[in-house]
Formats: sequence, C-alpha cells, structure tokens
Amino acid sequence: MKREFERADHWDATARHYEKTAHPFTARFAEAALARVKLSPDKRVLDVAAGTGALAFAAARTGAQVLATDFSAGMVARIAAAGLPNVDARVMDGQSLDLPDAGFDAVFSIFGVIMFPDWRKGLAEMARVTRPGGHGVVATWQDRGAATFLLLGEVRGRLFPERKSMTMPEGMLALSKHDNFARELVAAGYRDAQIEFVTYDYELDVSQLATPDTLFGMSPDWAELSGDEKAAVVDEVRRMAGDRSVLPVPSSALVAVAKR
Repeated sequence: MKREFERADHWDATARHYEKTAHPFTARFAEAALARVKLSPDKRVLDVAAGTGALAFAAARTGAQVLATDFSAGMVARIAAAGLPNVDARVMDGQSLDLPDAGFDAVFSIFGVIMFPDWRKGLAEMARVTRPGGHGVVATWQDRGAATFLLLGEVRGRLFPERKSMTMPEGMLALSKHDNFARELVAAGYRDAQIEFVTYDYELDVSQLATPDTLFGMSPDWAELSGDEKAAVVDEVRRMAGDRSVLPVPSSALVAVAKR
C-alpha cells in the first residue's frame, strides 16, 4: 500500500495549500541550489518533482528554458497557471521520465526525488537525461524533516515520548549523510559531487496557532493526535515562542551538485 506522500491524488488535493505554505520556504533552498550552477538563456533546465515550481520559477529568471515535471496534475497546474513563456510544465513520473537521453544542461530535484518509492531509479533517470558535462542538483532534508514537520516532531518527542513519529521516506534517510549521498550520486551516473549544508529559519507566525491545522495539517504526526493532544502541542509551541510573534525553526538541508 502506498504511503500518503507517494500518491499523486494526495498532492493534487494539497497543491494550493502547499503553494501558500511550503513553497515560499522551499524557494529559499531552491535559490541556494540554483546559485551553485551557472545558467544562461541558452541552457535547458529540467526540474524533477517540481511541486509548485519554486526551482522552475527561479531558473526561469535566468532566461533558461525550463521544463518542470511532477506526477501530480494539481502541482503541474499551479506551475502552468503562472504563464511564464520559458517554462513548460508536464505531468510525468520522475522514476520513468518520458524524455530523451542527455537533453538537459542542468537537472534539479529540490526535495522531490527523495520522496520517490524507488529514489535510486529517480536519481538514475536524472543522470540519464543530463548531458555529458552538465550538472545534477539534488536537495534533501535532514532525517527529521524541516519547518513545521521538524517542530512538531520535537514537541511530540517532549510531550509524548512513548509515541512513535512518522517514518521518514527511505530516500531522505539514505541521503542525509554526506558520504552516502555522494556514493548514491556516483551509482546513479554522476561524478565529482559537492555537498553542502544549507540552513534557513522557518519563521512560524505564532498567530497561525489559532488555526493549527493550517500549520501542521500536512503531517501524519498531527492527524493521529487527539483533540486534547493537539491542544497540548499548541500550548507548548506558544510556550516556546514566549513574547515573540515569530518563532524561528532552524531547518537544514543538504544540497548536492554533481557533474555528468
């Protein structure tokens, strides 16, 4: 049975919510990844598991020709709605890209391929469609996630230590260490991987705790809590924030750039 994040219909249903909540934060990491590869209007860029287009839109600002793919039609629709002339958006499974070999100068996956059931196949497909001398760029969260997922996991661990948290995707766990990440990129067909930590604060607006489902609703760790347990989580986050209107949640990713 597929887990929720492995189902296209899950992402179809949450695309608009994701665009409003997660996209602005992931865009910061997309910009950091993009800064590590030089693009220009004559370059062709592929964004695999593009979500609502954080990387695709940033790459488009360089003038490059961008193809954004995702297995969720809802996500692809959000990208297409922007109407950018140098961005094409297509529904496509990143584990089996319907694209020719060596067709792109740079291939990115920002927190995407790490979610695939067969993430190794996803990496290999990225390498296959990267031209010789081109670059593959992959970003992954650390093993406990980021932003509200990370915060919720920490709070649950304090309040309900006996409760197990959600199991993170296998790809995220496997690639959360530099050495493993580099080895898997080489196995996929890349070389000379350069991997760096990138950390940004997720700025949680404390006023949004009035409607906590908007903050935590995408996490299975939230959905399984009782009403009283959810209230306890909200109270703990308020305690952590104190007098602050914004609670920073430091969130780290690994960003890898490799050559084909």
